[in-house]
Amino acid sequence: MKISRKASLLGLLSTALIASLPLNATELNVYSARKEALIKPLLDRFAEQNDVTINLVTGKADALISRLKNEGQFSPADVLITTDVGRLQRAKDMGLTQPITLAEFPNSEFHDAEQHWVALTKRARPIMVSVDKIDEYKIQSYEDLTKPEFAGKICVRSSANIYNQSMVAALIAQKGEQYAQDWATGLVKNFARKPKGGDRDQIKAIAAGVCDIALANTYYLAAMQNADAAQQKAAQAVSVVWPNQSDRGVHINISGIAVTKYAQHKTTAEALIAFMLTQDAQSWYGKTNHEYPVDSTIEWSDTLTALGTFNGESIPIGKVGELNAQAVKIMDRAGWL
Repeated sequence: MKISRKASLLGLLSTALIASLPLNATELNVYSARKEALIKPLLDRFAEQNDVTINLVTGKADALISRLKNEGQFSPADVLITTDVGRLQRAKDMGLTQPITLAEFPNSEFHDAEQHWVALTKRARPIMVSVDKIDEYKIQSYEDLTKPEFAGKICVRSSANIYNQSMVAALIAQKGEQYAQDWATGLVKNFARKPKGGDRDQIKAIAAGVCDIALANTYYLAAMQNADAAQQKAAQAVSVVWPNQSDRGVHINISGIAVTKYAQHKTTAEALIAFMLTQDAQSWYGKTNHEYPVDSTIEWSDTLTALGTFNGESIPIGKVGELNAQAVKIMDRAGWL
């Protein structure tokens, strides 16, 4: 998959599609793992255009899935917006979602094969390297991170983190379980410290000299580059390495949206999904979150554009979610705490 400023994989859903979906409610209940500031303005625009009141509940991604499960058939939620295909697949496997019945479902690999969820944005997880070491280390692949010379040099989040789980799951899908096991075991040997913190913390650790190398999603780096002076300074301490450009490409994941199993307002929920995939919504959402739009015609944010183009993984994204449990076992065996 070649990823460039205007290269992606999804055909447009027209505004006419939204108009073709008669709304069956004057309200819509949305559970969102995205922070309010990153999603509410877009929901407000949909609400105003369609005379719908949106009741927004935000929270941690895993907590919202647990809430849906506990609420069962009495859940008020109509829509789930969350991060990473691993969580979307988990919600599906738990029976918390239902097929989306858009008249024109996106023709893309970035949706569930049975249409239980669809991607809203793509996110890349490259390698971050200290600007002082980028020329010396000459890292070109994820496999390079297992080399003995990088012992004590790598910072990364814990194995409980869904982004790392999906990265390992993608490696299983492409190279097999034993290959992924060997890679995870080699990576753990090179940890600079016990895994802790979020992606921003790994970048800050490089800036503080705790380690020289980290794995992190680009939107965290982009957010830091547009934050306060301290975060900007930390972000300036790293360079992005796009790994495996001659073979399988950098790891790609998504944020996505689904209709809940017991949605009371399904038609309105599907109208929101169609709206979220229009050009205007994709442009705002991608640039506000500093993520890569799934719409092939939308330009990236200036910050992402400055990070450069890259080749991404080309595997069915749903497979990554399906292999999550296998990935967790591999990470446990490797001692990835």
